[in-house]
Amino acid sequence: MRIDGLQTLTLLDYPGKVACTVFTSGCNMRCPFCHNASLVCGEVPPFMEKEEFFAFLKKRTGVLDGVCVTGGEPLLQEGLIPFLLEVKEKGFTTKLDTNGLLHDRLRAVVEAGAVDYVAMDIKNCKARYAETAGVPGLDLAPIEKSVQFLMEGSVDYEFRTTVVKELHNKADFDEIGRWLKGAKRYFLQSFKDSGDILSPGLSPMEKADLLEIRDRLRAEIPGVELRGV
Repeated sequence: MRIDGLQTLTLLDYPGKVACTVFTSGCNMRCPFCHNASLVCGEVPPFMEKEEFFAFLKKRTGVLDGVCVTGGEPLLQEGLIPFLLEVKEKGFTTKLDTNGLLHDRLRAVVEAGAVDYVAMDIKNCKARYAETAGVPGLDLAPIEKSVQFLMEGSVDYEFRTTVVKELHNKADFDEIGRWLKGAKRYFLQSFKDSGDILSPGLSPMEKADLLEIRDRLRAEIPGVELRGV
């Protein structure tokens, strides 16, 4: 389990929790809008050892409620389940961010009782998924299985889409709404250029357009909201 970055405090990453965020490197997608390009491409040295992280976590007992694990794609980490279980043993709740492509590993993490909350990225409607994920010929079957698995309610969850003006339009979200109909939570996140983007030259969608998309989606997903807008 590589720890390639640490945000020591976040009030945003884990809904309803005061948390820290652990970053892992490596990813099986190449989304043009990814704001962690150096992590995705594995171009960073390990940030800290696991023992150092747990020493940090011990000092935050009573201050932090939970630990988020994000990437890259955390499910690529072979030691993820033991790491999450150890976090839980220390008295913290756990949240996992994933793109859902490694369905079997996602199911294994949930069935091991290692995660309390899953945030799964929905890159776009199915017809434009490969383009938006940066993976030509992408097999959507594992992603569809992950969506279905989460909607069955084995673990608390949210879906989320980072909205990019050049990659999304209103019709795309009509299709996403039909796909995710009845989902518990769905967030539309406005694209922001972090300065560490895989493909420069992208831009956010106008707030008025995001609000219109949100309102249209509510016919299928009543729990849809904007985030970071």
